[in-house]
Amino acid sequence: MIEENFQPIIGLEIHVELKTASKMFCGCYADWFGKDPNTNCCPVCLGLPGALPVPNSKAVEWCVMLGIALNCQVPEFSKFDRKNYFYPDLPKGYQISQYDKPFAINGYLVIPRERSESRNPSQMRVSISKLKQVERSLDFARDDKGKVIRIRRVHLEEDTGKLLHATVDGRKCTLIDFNRSGVPLVEIVTEPDIRSSEEARIFLKKLHQIIRYLGISDADMEKGSMRLEPNISVMKRLKDSKTQRLKKDLPQYKVEVKNINSFNFAKKAIDFEIERHITLLKSDEIPTQETRGWDEKKAVTYSQRSKEEAHDYRYFPEPDIPPVRWTGNQILNIKNQIAELPDKKKERFMQVYGLSDYDANILVETKEVAEYYEETVNQGLRTKNQKVTPKIIANWIINKKIDISNVSPEELIKTIAAKTQVAQVDQKELAIIVKKVIIANEKAVTDFKAGKKASLMFLVGQVMRELKGKGDANVIRKLIEKEIQ
Repeated sequence: MIEENFQPIIGLEIHVELKTASKMFCGCYADWFGKDPNTNCCPVCLGLPGALPVPNSKAVEWCVMLGIALNCQVPEFSKFDRKNYFYPDLPKGYQISQYDKPFAINGYLVIPRERSESRNPSQMRVSISKLKQVERSLDFARDDKGKVIRIRRVHLEEDTGKLLHATVDGRKCTLIDFNRSGVPLVEIVTEPDIRSSEEARIFLKKLHQIIRYLGISDADMEKGSMRLEPNISVMKRLKDSKTQRLKKDLPQYKVEVKNINSFNFAKKAIDFEIERHITLLKSDEIPTQETRGWDEKKAVTYSQRSKEEAHDYRYFPEPDIPPVRWTGNQILNIKNQIAELPDKKKERFMQVYGLSDYDANILVETKEVAEYYEETVNQGLRTKNQKVTPKIIANWIINKKIDISNVSPEELIKTIAAKTQVAQVDQKELAIIVKKVIIANEKAVTDFKAGKKASLMFLVGQVMRELKGKGDANVIRKLIEKEIQ
């Protein structure tokens, strides 16, 4: 529980490897995972003298596609820059990235509000006025069902090599594998609009879902193809005679926790940092601006190095790659390639198929399940079986946990139809059993006449038990009502 006198301020940086066939600036395979060390690289990957980069057009297109999916503006002019720093996994001594002219800017993502979050309008909230450069028609930004998280930029760069800490001949050492070097890497940077670790977790899961829907990355965190880096600070509240209010300015420091590969680890790391910052602030100490790592075994963060500012990297335009200029038609063409995204699909499932918010949310969690559900519904409609409804199909997929990789839509429809088919019962036999049940359950009959409707269902159950589950409950109910009257 966060103390009332303090307010966490959280922004996120997320790195996502794109699953293009080749790397960002050369022809080496982008699928580097699992290959023998240093077998998937070339002079460009290794930064050898004279090697020149050639941009991967598909990676550029996918970066823009993600920006559009995150409601970003796509500037007509962009360029690549050199980000200069020395580190063993960076063979050139610089990384080709983007600085002041990224491919996408000023976006947003709407996430569900935490259940415990106050609905008080005076509570700190991202207002539409702060989103002037995004879309003007943000009516849902005021909706208490969602919170707007602004996205500052979506840019494209190359990944670095991978450091491997090992013991060789009894000596601890660090080895470098350059297989990953040069893989296309998209970075998504949010504004510091997040106020809790749970909000961060919700945002990250939704972003992960969108990336998977677009099909531009597997976003497999165990393989390192999606890496999470929260920036955390804590602000003291100022007290006045009327109310507690927050300073308008953000804290003069922030701590970045690097390379987290799990939503839950990110949440834990943020919670640990918030508590650590509050302890320091209570002692009138300002937390050091630095980069930290996350130790899951000890459930603590640890200091790595002081946090750099942009000027420390001495950015300048990449001289070997010309700027990128877009036309309106090119951007529109990329936008038209974006299929229906989770929020729109969920809304359509609720409107068209009459699903609840809960059911629709589960079915659209992955694109594969959503497509399987819709294909099964279409199969059901073709059978013209009125008992195989979209709602019943949803219940089967959700509650029976159908293995969609092994059960085809056609097979599922046949199974549902067989289970819902009502066995025919001889009407004379049914009438005899109904009379028998009514005579044997005089109290239930009296209770029903007195207005206890549950007694009628009891009688229906007794009849169906005599029929060993056969018969239509509605037909039996009407026959019992007729007999009793």
